Amino acid sequence: MSGADAIRPERLHAQLEGGFVLFLIGMRVNVLWKVHRWWPVAMAMPRMLRELAQRPELGFLGGHAWGGRTPIVVQYWRSLDQLLAYARERDAAHLPAWREFNRRVGTHGDVGIWHETYVVAPGGYENVYVNMPPFGLGRVGTLAPASGGLQSAAARLRASATPAGGASEAS
Repeated sequence: MSGADAIRPERLHAQLEGGFVLFLIGMRVNVLWKVHRWWPVAMAMPRMLRELAQRPELGFLGGHAWGGRTPIVVQYWRSLDQLLAYARERDAAHLPAWREFNRRVGTHGDVGIWHETYVVAPGGYENVYVNMPPFGLGRVGTLAPASGGLQSAAARLRASATPAGGASEAS
């Protein structure tokens, strides 16, 4: 492995200046044989993710996706305002896809969709990555050694409240 997928054989934590939004979104295929219902829903997300990657001014920082019967996308956004603005933007991929879902699928139950939104303030998160490639917040933020005063989750929580993301004097 090389580049962004290279395993980092060390203990790291991710730092991100300021607050951010963690947005979880997914779908569930409830009736497998009704491909005509769930396939368009499944194909809408890759279009949105490509669009977001090409337009960083929208506030999307990055994310990860997993497949299966209940695919999920974990997204990181700079702000709640930017996430909500994207959801409402008429010329973006999301709003037409949402309208199409409601028109074609609605609430009949063949395919489900869901999302959860978390607004994360400085000091409201911590993380650790050991022997991992950049992942999660570590892919969209800055990775730094989780050593010295940053060995514990409590210390990393305190550190996420400081602008530099480093260990506080009390650590």
